[in-house]
Formats: sequence, structure tokens, C-alpha cells
Amino acid sequence: MNRICDLFGIKYPIIAGGMVWCSGWRLASAVSNAGGLGLIGAGSMHPETLREHIQKCKAATDKPFGVNVPLMYPQIEEIMQILVEEGVKIVFTSAGSPKKWTQFLHDNGAVVVHVVSSSLFAKKCEDAGVDAIVAEGFEAGGHNGREETTTLCLIPAVRQATNLPLIAAGGIATGRGMAATFALGAEGVQIGTRFAMTEESSANEEFKKLCRTLNEGDTKLMLKQLAPTRLIKNNFYKQVEEAELRGASVEELNELLGKGRAKKGIFEGDLDEGELEIGQAAALVNKAETVQEAVDDIITEFNATINTISSVAF
Repeated sequence: MNRICDLFGIKYPIIAGGMVWCSGWRLASAVSNAGGLGLIGAGSMHPETLREHIQKCKAATDKPFGVNVPLMYPQIEEIMQILVEEGVKIVFTSAGSPKKWTQFLHDNGAVVVHVVSSSLFAKKCEDAGVDAIVAEGFEAGGHNGREETTTLCLIPAVRQATNLPLIAAGGIATGRGMAATFALGAEGVQIGTRFAMTEESSANEEFKKLCRTLNEGDTKLMLKQLAPTRLIKNNFYKQVEEAELRGASVEELNELLGKGRAKKGIFEGDLDEGELEIGQAAALVNKAETVQEAVDDIITEFNATINTISSVAF
């Protein structure tokens, strides 16, 4: 029995992160068709673009899929209305308090999962009535928790704080990584980086190629005065680093970031001036692959790891 599989009606407790400029309908439907749960990332979509992706995802899979919604989204009311109108039954929320929208989504028949970076926020999620929690560690790509707690420390702390179904995220790209989080108390994993690099991801091919060359240490958490974001070290990263080292103000950092930096890097492939967001787990992935190949590899390695560990006793 696995509570994550039961909650979503899926074969494997593997969820694809709802990543900006990566998680369109092609990636979401591919992960769902492979036995996991695909998520459409609403964070980089205008409301009507999101509607289009939901409709295309329905046409591409008869399996469950969901939508990830950053609660700080400026048109959040319109986004929520679209989710209701399109009959979306699984919603992952992040970047804000789950209190305001959880009951609304429940009233409209949706399962609600919230992303946290600390055990304190996990307890608040339980109080808000969410159905499950994603606990995301410091290793994750994109926007990250201010606590900078690693997944290895975060998962057992959250497990101790709440009995809600628990999904681990941050630095997980392999079956061995998945097995490790299960040993710590997780019941499922949310994987972003590996899926962002697959054939079905909407990220630019040049971005994917660069990610496959990364080693450990080639990304760093930056922009902590704004919203902590893990970046690949490129020319834009160097500009941010220089500004932060000399104590640049929030206003100056906002001006440097500007608008559309992530789109320029991840979606359009400007590897010098774009904001290139990816997790530390990129160092573990060095080949091109489809979603199906990634899921098959993760599950095979997970099962082999569990069998190996179960044969060890002292």
C-alpha cells in the first residue's frame, strides 16, 4: 500500500515538478502516461495559455494529471476559476499560504498538495487541511526555501511533525535517491531536474545540453534578498554575484533581474544572459532520454536498491 499512489490514482509514486518553461502539456501527459503524476506549471503561463495546456493534456492522456500554481501569481483568482471550469482534480500549490485556497479547491472536488521547505510550514499545511505535502530541500532548482535545509535533514523533520502523506523533493533524480527518501519517511518523490532535461520538456534544447554537462558545484543558490533561486553559473550569474558581494539593494537586484530572464534562458536558450534555473541533481544526469526511459530507469534502480538494502542486517 502506498498513500501517494492511492491519493492520486497512479501506478508509481513519482510526481513531475511543475516547472516554469519546462512543464507544459507534453511533459505532464508523458509522465502520467508513464505511470507517474504529471504537473502543468502555471507559473510561466498566462491564464488562457494554461487553459490551452490543460485541454491538450486531457487529449494526450486518460491518466490523472495536475497543475502547480504559485499562490503569489498576480492573476490567481482567474487561474483558480480556470482550474474549476476545466475540472482539474489535482492541484499543487506553492509560494504562499495554503489557507486561502485549500477549502475553495476542496469544495470544487480537487485534491490539494502544498510545497513546503520546513517542518513549521508542514504543520501549517496540516492546519489548513491540505491532503498531502511536498517537502523540498535546498538541493532543488528554481525558487527555493529560505531555510536552506537539505533534503536529508528536511524529510525526517517533516515526517516527525505531521502524519500527512509526504512527498520528498530536492536533489532526487535516481532510484537510489528515491529509496533514500523512503528510508527517511517519504512516500513519494517529486522530480524536477531530470524531467526538465527530457525530450518532452518544453525547455530549449541548448539549455538541456548545457545541463547534461554540469558537475556538482556548477549551480548555486542566489538572489536570496528577492526569492532564493538556484542558478547555473553563467554571465548573468556573475552579474548577480558581483552585485550581491558589494551589497546591492533589493531595488538594484530587481532591476538587474528585469522581466523574462528565466524565459530568455530556459525557453529561448540564451545561455549567457538568461536566468538558468536547475537543481543540483543535474550532475547525476548526463544523457538525453524520454520520460518513459527516465521513469523505467528510476523504478528499476529503486527496486534493486530496496532489495539490496533489505539483505543487509547487523
